[in-house]
Amino acid sequence: MADCIKLLPEIVANQIKAGEVVESPSSVVKEMMENAIDAGATEVTVNYVNGGRDLVQIIDNGRGMSPVDARMAFECHATSKIASLDDIYALHTFGFRGEALSSISAVSQVELITRQADCEVGTQTIINGGEFVSQTPTAAPVGSQFLVRNLFYNTPARRKFINSKEATLSSDIKREFRRVALCHPEVACTLMNNGAPIYSLPVSSLVERIVGVMGNATRRNLLEVDVETTIATVKGYVGRPETARNNSSEQYMFVNGRFFRSPYLNKAVSKAYEKLIPDRGYPTFFLYITVDTERVDVNVHAQKTEVKFADNEAIWQILNAAVRETLAKNGAMPLIDFDAEDLVEIPVATTGVRYVEPRATTKDNYNPFAENYGEEKSSVSAGNEWSAIPKISDEFDLASSAEFGGVGGASDAEFEYFESGEGEVQMLDLGVEGREEPSNISLCCGRYAVATFSSKMLVVDLTRARERLLYDHYVASLQSGHSMSQQLLFPELLTLTEEEFDLVEEYAVDFASLGFDIKAQGVNTIEVFGIPADVHTEQLDRAIYDLLQSLKLPQSMVEMRRNALAQTLAHSEAVGTTRFTQEDAERLTTQILASAESYTPAGKRIVSAWALSDIKNLFE
Repeated sequence: MADCIKLLPEIVANQIKAGEVVESPSSVVKEMMENAIDAGATEVTVNYVNGGRDLVQIIDNGRGMSPVDARMAFECHATSKIASLDDIYALHTFGFRGEALSSISAVSQVELITRQADCEVGTQTIINGGEFVSQTPTAAPVGSQFLVRNLFYNTPARRKFINSKEATLSSDIKREFRRVALCHPEVACTLMNNGAPIYSLPVSSLVERIVGVMGNATRRNLLEVDVETTIATVKGYVGRPETARNNSSEQYMFVNGRFFRSPYLNKAVSKAYEKLIPDRGYPTFFLYITVDTERVDVNVHAQKTEVKFADNEAIWQILNAAVRETLAKNGAMPLIDFDAEDLVEIPVATTGVRYVEPRATTKDNYNPFAENYGEEKSSVSAGNEWSAIPKISDEFDLASSAEFGGVGGASDAEFEYFESGEGEVQMLDLGVEGREEPSNISLCCGRYAVATFSSKMLVVDLTRARERLLYDHYVASLQSGHSMSQQLLFPELLTLTEEEFDLVEEYAVDFASLGFDIKAQGVNTIEVFGIPADVHTEQLDRAIYDLLQSLKLPQSMVEMRRNALAQTLAHSEAVGTTRFTQEDAERLTTQILASAESYTPAGKRIVSAWALSDIKNLFE
């Protein structure tokens, strides 16, 4: 019987191997940028054409290569990083597999132009489909320039499986570019699509690099993390809980200078936000872990996006504690954790029912040593009563309200319910009998209005009333196509992510309808000349950031996006008002009652009411 097993030709083996390292043009960008930084580059420029299928060009000002190195670099397992097996586990660079250039050249047409500083003439090397074509002297600046053309041109089956949508390929390239750029603020990084700039990031501090990549609105939401232990150092930034997103697009974790994925360690960060963000929320983080190179293996995966830690559980604990400490320092959670193991379990109150502590009365002349002590004791005991009256006083101003920036306020249940004489919980509808005007309107605790209306006593949440009225106004503006706008004395320049910039362009008409006067200025940058009349200038960047987050819904939900615009802007402006005047109380109470709206767009109650007759019965 004839032998069946044969060795593949080297070029075929390289083409198969390329599939592990090079999945798409974005893989080329990642590998070549990392190589440039390993070569000591302080400037790296990436340019691509047709989503990278036709051309990926990487230019750096690193050390460059000699003619011999320029030829050897394309050989399988050629490297300048290691000399023995032990060196693999002590790398301070981007790891080693010795397959990147070899794999890329096996499935594309590669041209390398390079020169070292001590050489007067550079070298041009051409490799097509893994086969050496030529090497000639040429004029060149110090550094290297790789031109990778026609990716997978010699493997048609692979090429047709590259996503046919240029926009998707472009998005993948930007993702890999961001990952490398975020890890190296000391390197100026530029990304261009067919010669048009997308990102132009100068050398900067870490926080400036994050803002340059993610957009100017990110700046105010970043909280610094800085923890050093004997096992690992964790530095970077996390987002405030209120900026949690519905996806993981702003979650970046790095180890020893490289991006990596780890659902296990991501969970350590998410756990720190427990009860601070919605269950399906994704906190923003840019975390940089430094460990001993001998305690981490970065060569687990061909693309080196997965790593293996020797102290996995300890690093989980360090990450979790570091983020919790940062959130606590910034007031997002308590600084002290109390051991709940021996605490008595307290039953959760039934929704809508208000349980009130007994109110004790005292007698100033009470004397336990008096001869009539027994009579006095009986008298005092009889004075203890259970009160179920909803108190509308300054007492509840001491309560904190996370939703409204710490302004005191009682819960909805405290205003919506009371216990009748028979102990039955009731809630009264407002009603609009006769459409008379409210009377006896009084401002309470800087945020609420108390009034009488249609034989009822009302309590109005002025913040929510303003939100509802603004929402109705913005919906009408979007439908009519115009709104009042105030021009800024000094226009504001805002840097956005590419996705956010695209949304501003896509919804330019809607932004104008709301009262924004916005013009594009350069790469992912807008200049704001006018804002809605109700928007405060100091809240401008926050308002635009919130609006853009509300637009990140599927394309099929266009109408919902527009409603989200109105709702988000209304909420953003309403919560910015922490105190109201008596005039505000009268105006907002009158307007919200005239609108007959009792709930915010998010379904939160605005007005609560009690029949005056029932209140009277409570005192009988």
